[in-house]
Amino acid sequence: MAFLTKKKLALAVGLLVIFGGAAAFYSKSKTPVVEAPRFRTAPVDTGNITQSVTATGTINPVALINIGSQVSGTVSELKADFNDHVTKGQVLLKLDPTIFNAQIRQAEAQLASARASLRLAQATHSRNQTLVTQSFISPLALDQSKREVDVAQANIQLAEAQLARAQADLNNSVIRAPIDGVIIKRTVDLGQTVAASFTTPQLFQIARDLTKMQIDTSVSEADVGSLKEGQEARFVVDAYPDKEFSARMRQFRLAANVVQNVVTYNVVLDVDNQDELLKPGMTAQVRLLVGNRQNVLRIPTAALRFRLSDEEIEKQKKLAAAKASASASASASATAAVAAQDDDAGFRSKADLARLFRVYTLDAHNQPKAQEVKIGLSNFRYTEIVGGDLKKGDQVITRAIGNEKEGGL
Repeated sequence: MAFLTKKKLALAVGLLVIFGGAAAFYSKSKTPVVEAPRFRTAPVDTGNITQSVTATGTINPVALINIGSQVSGTVSELKADFNDHVTKGQVLLKLDPTIFNAQIRQAEAQLASARASLRLAQATHSRNQTLVTQSFISPLALDQSKREVDVAQANIQLAEAQLARAQADLNNSVIRAPIDGVIIKRTVDLGQTVAASFTTPQLFQIARDLTKMQIDTSVSEADVGSLKEGQEARFVVDAYPDKEFSARMRQFRLAANVVQNVVTYNVVLDVDNQDELLKPGMTAQVRLLVGNRQNVLRIPTAALRFRLSDEEIEKQKKLAAAKASASASASASATAAVAAQDDDAGFRSKADLARLFRVYTLDAHNQPKAQEVKIGLSNFRYTEIVGGDLKKGDQVITRAIGNEKEGGL
C-alpha cells in the first residue's frame, strides 16, 4: 500500500511539472514582441533661429600706403625699421646726396651763364638802337640784337627750371612718412642702390591705424541677396581659436570675381581692434548675420535631409496594396488624392516651390508619413516652419536606425 502511494505521488509531481512547463511555454509564446525602433525622431518645438552667411577673408589695415622713391641713389641713412610708429613728415631714409648736389651746382652755373648772356644782349641792343637813329646800321641788325635779348631771357628761364628740378631731386632723396602710422614692411637696407628708372621701387609700407582694421571677404553669388550694409558679423582667427570678434559690413563691391565659372563678390567689414590683437594678413572665418527670428515654430534641419530607403518604400507599397485589396473604393480615392497632390505641383509658383520641402512623421502604427512644409530661416541646427500641418509636439524623423539609410531631399 505504501508503495502505491509513493508511485501516485511521483506521478502527480511529474504531471505538475509537465503542465507547468506547458503553461510557461504557452504564456511566453503569447507575450507580444516589441518591435525595435526603426527611426530616430525629434519633436517640433518653438525657439529662436539665426541665419548666417559664412565666408573666408583677410584682415587688412583700413589705409595701407606704399612708399617709394622718385629718384635713384644709394641709401646712406636708414632711420626707420619694422613696427616703428612714425609721424607725418618724419625722415625714413636718405639717399647719398653727392650727385644731387653736383646737379644743383651745375644748374646754378648754367643760370649764371644765362644771366651774363642776357646782360650782354641787352647792352648790344641798347647800342644798336642808338646806331640805327644815326643810320650807322640797318634796322635788320637792330632786330637781330632784339632776338638775342629774347633768347637770353628764355635761357634764364630754362636754367631756373633745371635748378628747380635739381633742387627737387635733392629734396626727394630724403624719404619722409606721408601719414601717421606704423611701418609693417621694409624692403630696403643701408647701402642698397635704389633704381627708379622705369618703375617706382617700394621701400616701406605704412598702415595708418592698426586699431581700425577691415576684413576683405569673398561671398558666393547665392548669398548676396541677403546682404545689406550695416549687418553685424562674427569671426574667428587661428591665433585666438577660443575668442570670437565682432565686425560690421561696410561695403558690398559690385565688381564680380569669376574663377573657374564660380562667381563671388568682395565684401568689406569694419573691425574694431583697440587691443591690437589682430594683425595684418590674418585669415578670418566670418559669419554674417543675415536673419533672426524669435519664438518661431522650428524643426531640426536634419529632418529636411531625411528620405525613405528603397526597402521602406517597398514596404509601404506592399501595405498600400494590402489596403487596396481590402477596400477597392478606398484605394481608388487614395490614388486620386495622390494624383491630385502630384499634379498640384505644376500649378504652384516657383517662389512657393523654392521653400517647399517634404518631411516625415510617424503615424499611429509607427509608419512614416510624408508631410509638405514651407520653411523660412534655416541654419545647420534648426529650420523655421512657416507653412504646413506640423504643430508643436509632433515627432519628425531625422534619420533611420540600423540598416536604414539617410538621404537628402
